[in-house]
Amino acid sequence: MSQLVVMKFGGSSVADADRIKNVANRVIAKRKGGNRVVVVVSAPGDMTDDLIEMAEKITDNPSGREMDMLLSTGEQVSIALLSMAINERKVEAVSLTGPQAGIFADNTHTRARITDIKPAKIFSELKKGRVVIVAGFQGLNSNDDITTLGRGGSDLTAVALAASLKADVCEIYTDVQGVFTTDPRIVPEAQDRPHFVRGNVGIGGSGGPGDATAVH
Repeated sequence: MSQLVVMKFGGSSVADADRIKNVANRVIAKRKGGNRVVVVVSAPGDMTDDLIEMAEKITDNPSGREMDMLLSTGEQVSIALLSMAINERKVEAVSLTGPQAGIFADNTHTRARITDIKPAKIFSELKKGRVVIVAGFQGLNSNDDITTLGRGGSDLTAVALAASLKADVCEIYTDVQGVFTTDPRIVPEAQDRPHFVRGNVGIGGSGGPGDATAVH
């Protein structure tokens, strides 16, 4: 039976060409299993940190708007390259930025919260049989500017999209130990949960509005 699956891959999974090809193979296997597939990706490797470091060499006080314009480019690198890798293997895929995917956020630059998702474009592309690859970490605010969602924002994007799309499954591929009931760095008694139900999943932030640092 066909399922709608959201797959999320972190920066280490798309850090270089070989890893992007490995992700492409995973996504293609899921698609060839008869599923409709939406993929959310982070920026490659340490690119976000590298961009922050570069900005700090230019100015000690960059505006939040320009930081969002800068940092959102990392995810766009990932979505384009992954789409190329999948299309190269004769499976149709299309890349979408957060705004193109219908993700809207508030006006808090660098630490925004998602306010709405209008996934008509995603459903349109899925109907064409394509794998849809969405840039995590970003949305469009009321001024038509890109805003970013803070650390962990790509996980937030994946879970929020899964809820909006009413996905059957949301799979988050990561190099951390697992999904915990709360942030194990703060609460040592946090429990690792091997499985969870969509309705019981939330986003926890320890750093203020829009800082989605853990899925729990």
